[in-house]
Amino acid sequence: MLPIPANELNGSGTLGPYWTFYHAVVAEQLRQWLPRRPSLLLDLSGGRGRWPAQAARAGHRVIEVMDFRRPADPWLRDASDRIQKVRADDLGFLPDGSVDGVIAEERALSVEIMAESVIDDVARVLKPGGRALLCVDSLVLGMAILAEQNYWAHLCQTGEVMLIPWPDGSITRCFTSQQVRELVTGAGLEVDWIRPRTVLSPSTVDHVLSSESRSLSWLVRTELETRADGDDTVGIHLVAGVRKPV
Repeated sequence: MLPIPANELNGSGTLGPYWTFYHAVVAEQLRQWLPRRPSLLLDLSGGRGRWPAQAARAGHRVIEVMDFRRPADPWLRDASDRIQKVRADDLGFLPDGSVDGVIAEERALSVEIMAESVIDDVARVLKPGGRALLCVDSLVLGMAILAEQNYWAHLCQTGEVMLIPWPDGSITRCFTSQQVRELVTGAGLEVDWIRPRTVLSPSTVDHVLSSESRSLSWLVRTELETRADGDDTVGIHLVAGVRKPV
């Protein structure tokens, strides 16, 4: 059974409370990940996320690579003097070892089928000791989408790369935690951790948020304190913290 219906995955529909919770979790994960000192960060989320603005408010400078294939979200139109927007289809404009950190949110590595080339570029532009925060579609999500579309035969197939057709005609690449690890280490980077973005189900979130005795901040804190490193059985997305060896 699909953990979240396909028509809800863009944040619309009846799961408003869940997506409010989801985005609060993302914001807190990024806050905890951001460097403590002002740094130069590269954002590969294609202009479809709040991450550059959050990083800029925390005192960092951000190079935001805009994706020609995906329109930017409306809330990103307000520019910041700490954010430099660049339209490019690769990172050839950046020299080796030039950024302190890389953010690849909004399924950037799943939308880009040849994720290996992206990770190789990430490893190249990171300074030694630099870190990256990566988010990908999970195998759980991919199998659930196949089931929802009645592609039952495909569920029996196992391969190194799982490409999933979405109802809108696009393709996403889904990963297990082991595949994420292999992707990262294959580029010469080290894995600090890999975990599901969220463990709590939409029904649990809705129930808790409807209770007067619990708050969104309590729910987010509970989520982030739940240890599920490397668990492939839950969550529509996997998140990884990685670094470049010194």
